[in-house]
Amino acid sequence: MESKWISASENARKVIRELKEKHGDLVFHQSGGCCDGSAPMCFEKGEFKIGGNDVKLGEIEGCEFYMHGDQFEFFKHTHQKLCVANSMGGNFSLETTLDKKFYCESSIIHEA
Repeated sequence: MESKWISASENARKVIRELKEKHGDLVFHQSGGCCDGSAPMCFEKGEFKIGGNDVKLGEIEGCEFYMHGDQFEFFKHTHQKLCVANSMGGNFSLETTLDKKFYCESSIIHEA
């Protein structure tokens, strides 16, 4: 189920479905830490330990999407749209095996 904090482009959804066919259940995590900065990372479920400070933003194509709590404090008033681009992989995220790269576009949440 998507939430006010996370959604995905149709192209990102297609890549997720393709990855799920190859790898089974998936999970996303966006840390704002080392390696690839704040890029969302896609892992096989169980291959990445979700921490007590991680915040679940919602689900995309049945895949849970988490953000580190410190980063969430900065982004809690924004909506993240998961997108995908052609790219030579340079991180540990599963989409790099398809020469793709997930990224997020942020927009301010305007609440009534």
